[in-house]
Amino acid sequence: MHALIIARNVFLSLFALGFIGWLFWRALKQSDEPAKLIFKWVLTAGIGWTELFVAIPAFARGGFDAIFVGLGLTGALAMTFNILWRHSIIEIISKPLTNIFDGGSEPPEPKPLYSIALAKRKSNRPLEAIVAIREQIAKFPTDFEGVMLLANIQAEDMNDVPGAENTLNHFCNLPDAPDRQVVAALTQLADWHLKKTVDIDAARAALQKIVARFPGTEVALRAEQRLAHLGETEKIILAQHDRQALAVPEGVKNIGLLDSTEFLRPKEIEPGKLAAAYVKQLEQHPHDSEVREKLAQIYAHDFQRLDLATMELAQLINEPRHSPKQIARWLNLLANFQVELGADVETVTATLEKIVAQFPDSPAAGLAQRRLARINLEFKAKTETPGVKLGVYEQNIGLKYGAPRKS
Repeated sequence: MHALIIARNVFLSLFALGFIGWLFWRALKQSDEPAKLIFKWVLTAGIGWTELFVAIPAFARGGFDAIFVGLGLTGALAMTFNILWRHSIIEIISKPLTNIFDGGSEPPEPKPLYSIALAKRKSNRPLEAIVAIREQIAKFPTDFEGVMLLANIQAEDMNDVPGAENTLNHFCNLPDAPDRQVVAALTQLADWHLKKTVDIDAARAALQKIVARFPGTEVALRAEQRLAHLGETEKIILAQHDRQALAVPEGVKNIGLLDSTEFLRPKEIEPGKLAAAYVKQLEQHPHDSEVREKLAQIYAHDFQRLDLATMELAQLINEPRHSPKQIARWLNLLANFQVELGADVETVTATLEKIVAQFPDSPAAGLAQRRLARINLEFKAKTETPGVKLGVYEQNIGLKYGAPRKS
């Protein structure tokens, strides 16, 4: 039993000494002046030895020694100790409060610095700026700011779109690259291919990467819609790069003497031909929401076909990747068509109630509720105009196509 007590005391003593030693070592590593700290520790140890073996025995003897030796020596030692450690004691007391403002003694999080690169770019030294950026990216390979800055200098300052493409593709292929930043990089790459190199195929490839990498998402839907209009973008860009002389025909003479100038008005495209062109576009690009909405408007306004207009708008409304604002707008548009083309109050009410049910806390729901409250007045105010009845052949020509594709 006695041996166990001795062993326990030895263990506790060693643990205490080890803990004190660790505290000293930690304080020494964090100190800005380790040599000065060691000197203070040595001097403090001397103060402690003097107090234990000189001042306290003087107090024990009493009399003259207690008053002049013990008391005087203790006061001198206390003053010396205060001079040595007053700053440290003040710091210990005030540190919890100051940590709130200065973050404490924790080292700041390492971050890349691009000030040198930006200064070199501003000084029209892009190659030196690229070198400075690459030094930072070597330390922080997933830093999107640095990657985009490097690609911008390559594409905008050096006209090196292939180099910018390599930079962005390398970033996108990193396993821990955030999805949002990958989408931004590929979108920017497509823009550079369109504006800088007029390479529609390369722009299409960049957008198709978004569709393939994030299938079934809203960003993929936006990329698909851009893909649907690349042909139009190509025509605009080529026209800007290859401007040709425009032949202006001679104007009509004596225009003020003519009985009618109706023949001078530009001829509008026939609704049937326009609808057929939209149908062909949707067969190639079923997610082109802009063209599908235009086709629905032609069905409703020009052909009085509520069923075909409803079919097109239903595909837009039932696509979950569209934003609530877009879906609510298409539901309101469908309700307008239903009112104009003779649907009953119950049908229009059901359409507007879908807005309230799907987006109950949105501004669109409030507008739909106000419209529902006056729906009977809306029907009453509608002027009845005789509709133009078209033959079955005329109604369907060029308008129908295959079964709706699922999104």
